[in-house]
Amino acid sequence: MAREWDAVAYEGLSSPQTRWGAEFLGRLELAGDESAIDAGCGTGKVTGLLLERLPRGTVLAVDGSRAMVEAAGERFAGEPRVRVEHQDLLELEVGEPVDLVFSTATFHWIVDHQRLFDRLADVLKPGGRLAAQCGGEGNISRATRATREVVRRERFRPFFEGWDDDKNYAGAGETKARLEAAGFEGVEAWLHEEPTRFGSVEELSRFLATVVLGGHLQRLPGGEGEAFAGAVADEIVSEDGDPLLDYVRLNMTAARAGGGG
Repeated sequence: MAREWDAVAYEGLSSPQTRWGAEFLGRLELAGDESAIDAGCGTGKVTGLLLERLPRGTVLAVDGSRAMVEAAGERFAGEPRVRVEHQDLLELEVGEPVDLVFSTATFHWIVDHQRLFDRLADVLKPGGRLAAQCGGEGNISRATRATREVVRRERFRPFFEGWDDDKNYAGAGETKARLEAAGFEGVEAWLHEEPTRFGSVEELSRFLATVVLGGHLQRLPGGEGEAFAGAVADEIVSEDGDPLLDYVRLNMTAARAGGGG
């Protein structure tokens, strides 16, 4: 089941994800008339940047969170070149195959990348392109260590019996192999670091609660979520006094086989 998000909070805190999406999008060569899917559109910030690069194209913006879809729908109300739909990417359906699947900050939330890539290949035209960036191997390791420590504490441990943190921070090599197995060619996959520093422990805690720890907080009773996020932020900073998340981004570009040329 897809995680539900606080779209209003995410809109205000997602500057790092928006910046990375803009930088990644800026490296793509586009004709401007492509039909595209924004796979995991969130509130639509990066969708809007994609639309600017497609003055004669169209975008189908999809997300598994109903709150995100509602926010993106409001953002693009009256824009005939954008459709916003609530869909699970593992079950993605489109009326006609598209030229481009674009995605940022989404694929690491999906455990089964092989099934995901198989589905994305199916919605692309022969020769259609996939361009995506998500959390990769080693992503936010400081937060991962801190969260494991806090989960073990007596105050929170009862709420996480049987807990499985279902994120997939994949490496470049395994991603390339999965894409090729799904029928993609010309595959490139690489990792790069994006360390992100926050102005205070409190700012880090707010970011963690909205972006990183949402699944954890859904398991906690009212009032405990803020305390949990604060404890994780404190634990991160206890390492070296630095309110920093050591983001690692996994980048991938590929084309569906069969395009000729």
